[in-house]
Amino acid sequence: MTTLAVTVFVLVYVGMALGRVPGLAIDRTGVALLGLIVLLASEDLTLDEAGAAVDMPTIALLFALMILSAQFEQSGFYGWVANRVVHAAKNPKTLLAVLIAVTGALAAVFTNDVVVFALTPLVAAGLMSQKLDPRPYLIGLAGAANAGSAATLIGNPQNILIGQAGGLDFWSYFVLALPPTLACLVITFLAILATWRLAPADGTVANGVPEPQIDRFQMAKGLGAVVLLIGLFLTPLPRELSALAVAGLLLMSRRLSSHTMIGAVDWQLLLLFVCLFGVTAAFAKTGLSQEGLAFLASHGLLPDRLSVLAPLTLAASNTIGNVPTVILIIQLIPDLSDGVLTALALLSTFAGNLLLTGSLCNIIVAERAAKAGTRLSFADFARSGIPMTLASMIVTVAWLWATGLVPL
Repeated sequence: MTTLAVTVFVLVYVGMALGRVPGLAIDRTGVALLGLIVLLASEDLTLDEAGAAVDMPTIALLFALMILSAQFEQSGFYGWVANRVVHAAKNPKTLLAVLIAVTGALAAVFTNDVVVFALTPLVAAGLMSQKLDPRPYLIGLAGAANAGSAATLIGNPQNILIGQAGGLDFWSYFVLALPPTLACLVITFLAILATWRLAPADGTVANGVPEPQIDRFQMAKGLGAVVLLIGLFLTPLPRELSALAVAGLLLMSRRLSSHTMIGAVDWQLLLLFVCLFGVTAAFAKTGLSQEGLAFLASHGLLPDRLSVLAPLTLAASNTIGNVPTVILIIQLIPDLSDGVLTALALLSTFAGNLLLTGSLCNIIVAERAAKAGTRLSFADFARSGIPMTLASMIVTVAWLWATGLVPL
């Protein structure tokens, strides 16, 4: 029934905005799964329709990249990076700059969520061992992971989805995205300097922070896999098949069990994608989305112009989240131009830096930091997040308009 499909659709996206169901221990993935179960049970959506709605190339690519990141995590690479960054300089400004640069570069290759999940507790522990306030550096970690991930079509889940749905060329996108990404990394650095007082380390190091254990063979294997993956991206082979081929090679190991590698995959995120695809497909079946789009088109409010797309992504990314926002837009408006899709990838990513709840990446940093003994509050994040995001959005809109990709 149309009423039920619309009701489920609205409730699921309200759940995305709230992040939970009041009174129940159900997170965003649980909300989306319950919504899909209701639609299947009511036969508003069949299993075949739900399966057909899932963008399997996107799921496959994201899975393969998680396997690649698991290789580096098991090798001790992330621990080695965190240790080197935290002890790279005694000057707090230099330390922040190095952290932002390294995190941004890693996020462009290994996806932002995976990078911050691995680095946050290590960076927090290292900073506390030097008696530094970890909060501004953790905001820099989250901000840089979001900003850096915008540089490539594999840097974050929403870019993976956009790249696959629109068939965007990996390297053409990279050339267009790199200038605003670099600008936003600089803005992240400046915004934190302007909103926090960075005290220098006192020269003492507390006990209890173990030296990272490095498996150089596994690290070299992972670096070789990255080089191979980049090389395959230069060929006509689809990105998801290239990534799966590399993941398959990594799973053929005598030292790292496939159980460990596959267990490192974020199955919650993959399930969230699958469920949102199904819920959105059921809503599209009602025909209301087409009527709504016709209304918006008649009033010049389709998100194919920067004056509409920028505020839309800023508002939606900080309510329902940037991944649900992108799924909603590309499923309801499947014929967006390459320029608009590029703008959507950049703006939805940078918008996630506004508030702590603006992206899953930010939430991961806060939760992992809390377990490491550092509380990063909503207000802590907002004091830097608001200026860095507004400045980043302005710079990105100006770049997209200047290049002629998207009309103003």
